[in-house]
Amino acid sequence: MSTTFETRYASSPQAVKQYDTNQLRDEFLIPDLMQNGKIKFVYTHYDRYMAGGAVPTSDLRLETIDPLKAEFFLERRELGIINVGEAGSITVDGETYKMNHKDALYIGKGAKDVVFKSDDAQNPAKFYMNSAPAHKTYPTKKTSLAEANKIELGTLETANHRTVSQMIIGGIVTTCQLQMGMTELKTGSVWNTMPAHVHDRRMEIYFYLDVPEDQAVCHFMGQPQETRHIWMHNHQAVISPPWSIHSGSGTSNYTFIWGMAGENLDYGDMDVAKITDLR
Repeated sequence: MSTTFETRYASSPQAVKQYDTNQLRDEFLIPDLMQNGKIKFVYTHYDRYMAGGAVPTSDLRLETIDPLKAEFFLERRELGIINVGEAGSITVDGETYKMNHKDALYIGKGAKDVVFKSDDAQNPAKFYMNSAPAHKTYPTKKTSLAEANKIELGTLETANHRTVSQMIIGGIVTTCQLQMGMTELKTGSVWNTMPAHVHDRRMEIYFYLDVPEDQAVCHFMGQPQETRHIWMHNHQAVISPPWSIHSGSGTSNYTFIWGMAGENLDYGDMDVAKITDLR
């Protein structure tokens, strides 16, 4: 079987205050989603959200996993995918979607047969995946990076000049609750999502990419007055509970994919924490 998974349970903010570095990383860091020839998922108990990676050195078929108690993976779920590797394709119930670097694909509830392929097995595609429970079927749709809704935020003076590309989000793709997109920092900028915020109505996962091999990103989490940090590297993900900020600063510029789900589809639904109030 080419699919593996692990489960992460929810942690309260009171408990997280007591975690040391290793426990914090064990609970929230996902270091190994991209494994050649495999599909790997982490099933979280935050809004039943899942993060995964598929690296097809030969064809990989999306299989159900035990926690879903489902006949097929998307029986009661929707799926968002962004290719962070080389060119490949995804076939959904017989229809094939060409997936270049940083292309996104939304697959709606009910799709039974999903197959991942690389154009070149020696230089494979790397499909980063997010999945959330779904109550209704919406059409499968591809969004290229060029087709995304782009928002310019921050300034070079505050080291957070960045482009937010909304890819799987209302107005572009209709979903039940899943939202995904990509934020690219400009050269000379290192801070993402600053000022930081929380949104108690949604959880989130960040996936960092374009991080040079000899560089790193320090990801900040926790309640605004009780923050913690996790050092991260390329193609690693981090779980952000609804009560936690999610922000990072790198030793160089980089890109990250944000994915979220929960009670509200309003992208602007957030409670901003003043920079001067962070502790």
